Amino acid sequence: MGKRLTRIATRTGDDGTTGLGDGSRVQKSHLRVAAMGDVDELNSNLGVLLAEPLPDDVRELLSVIQHELFNLGGELSIPGFELLKADAVLRLDEGLAHYNATLPPLKEFILPAGSRTAAIAHVARTVARRAERAVVTLAEAESVRAEPRQYLNRLSDLLFVLARVLNRADGRSDEYWKSEKLARDAG
Repeated sequence: MGKRLTRIATRTGDDGTTGLGDGSRVQKSHLRVAAMGDVDELNSNLGVLLAEPLPDDVRELLSVIQHELFNLGGELSIPGFELLKADAVLRLDEGLAHYNATLPPLKEFILPAGSRTAAIAHVARTVARRAERAVVTLAEAESVRAEPRQYLNRLSDLLFVLARVLNRADGRSDEYWKSEKLARDAG
């Protein structure tokens, strides 16, 4: 890993650049920095979700995910470095299978709503999608392993499923989208 910060106000970024984990400096507008920032924002949103009352198994899973997201951010900060392991993607697949098995099948689109915890999970899901887009964009310009993209794709799916699980844990059901077309066809 690169040099660790011992103080926060370094002033080295005052010129619009930031240091990567390999010691190089890039513009703060660099695609790599944007991807790192989106992953950091996602991790922070999970921190907000973890501040809420949650089922123990969901809390434990989200805690592991936070550590894996930190690994993903570290990998993004050091071009060519590998920190996020393939088993992290498999862990999300297992979580998806486990929690999907507890839910009724979807018949309509659902709104990102319901309980407070479900709504926060939906916000985190949208940030995961943005982080995934940022990693894809970075991969169009530079070499990026497949695992970070796969991880963010699976995580956004898992957060959607967890939002549904959290609604049920809070005694709520999904809020279904009511399209005008559906209303006309039913009438």
